[in-house]
Amino acid sequence: MASAAELDSPAAPLDTFRHDVRGWLAEHFPATLKGQDNAMSALDGPSEDTPEQAAWKKAMGDKGWGVPAWPKHYGGGGLDKAEVRVLHEEMARVGAWNPIGGMGVMMFGPTLLEYGTEEQKLEHIPAIARGDVRWCQGYSEPGAGSDLASLQMFAEDRGDHYLVNGQKTWTSGGQWADKCFALVRTDKSKKHEGISFLLIDMDAEGVEVKPIRLISGSSPFCETFFTNVKVPKGNLIGREGEGWTIGKRLLQHERSSLSGGGSAARMFAGKPMGALAKEYRGADEAGRVPDQDLRMRIVRHEMDARAFALTLRRAALEARSNQGPSAATSIMKNVGARITQDRAELSIEIMGMNGLGWDGEGFSAEELAQTRTWLWGKAVSIYGGSSEIQNNVIAKRILGMLDHQ
Repeated sequence: MASAAELDSPAAPLDTFRHDVRGWLAEHFPATLKGQDNAMSALDGPSEDTPEQAAWKKAMGDKGWGVPAWPKHYGGGGLDKAEVRVLHEEMARVGAWNPIGGMGVMMFGPTLLEYGTEEQKLEHIPAIARGDVRWCQGYSEPGAGSDLASLQMFAEDRGDHYLVNGQKTWTSGGQWADKCFALVRTDKSKKHEGISFLLIDMDAEGVEVKPIRLISGSSPFCETFFTNVKVPKGNLIGREGEGWTIGKRLLQHERSSLSGGGSAARMFAGKPMGALAKEYRGADEAGRVPDQDLRMRIVRHEMDARAFALTLRRAALEARSNQGPSAATSIMKNVGARITQDRAELSIEIMGMNGLGWDGEGFSAEELAQTRTWLWGKAVSIYGGSSEIQNNVIAKRILGMLDHQ
């Protein structure tokens, strides 16, 4: 039996929590789902959940552990950073994955928790925490990509509502989304100060979505048109003219997610690079990849990827103990993009002609998937803010460098 001193030690409550987490996972996580990916966060569209997947999602949503650090009274888990770490460790131990994700969790939810009214939080956060609502992002326009502040989609004040007209492009998952968080112009006489942050129902009259087919063969992005769309005034987040400030904060959350879960997962997805090289290039008498230069490049890549993964973990812990993500997310975004693209290029080189197949006989499903992953990866250094834009952020907000006219 533990002594009174042991029970009062800082580790005791955490040990109890870990024991409780293990018991809960044993009861609610189906063993048949072990090691599966989070289908809810995929950009290839929602798929029909199996009974086991649906039950797992409901259990995590009811518990609030899909968003474990969010406040409990909004449907989150209400856990502190140490408890979140334990939860992640125990889920990883049994091969469990988080079934609740998407842009509501990655970007909009954390932003609304900072800038939304109590009424807006109660309306939207619980549904995000349960995974009931799918969100998309209305930022880029045909003439406002890297220079996002040039956006022209206009929300005209009509008293009790706004009348929205304009176009957005590269709307990720727009064809499947229920709602959209968008940057709109409410004042044409000002650039940054004329932008507001508005929530729009995707099934509202006047919203039209056209998927864009990408070089990889998938269509996760859309052109989205808004024609005389009525949006209630209550869907304005913050005040008119605060959209640029709120939108920049949301981008920090986005970059944190892109450089974290997304990039890190892709880095270690599939076979280890060494095993892939031996499969396609063979091994010498010592069991090594024969090409010494290729061996060294694989080692350097694996070292970079693992060092980056550890840095991401440290940054995530620091963000939870402070005020969320900082401008440092721009560094993480750029490094994550480079390592992700390097891995795809290295894989194609290792596989040779087998890594360049598009269709037909002679290629395995894994080889065809690698071709598409390689092509898709070209966008990693563009979406979420291009590498050039991130370099500007790093120069100005981290290195303190100012423009000299």
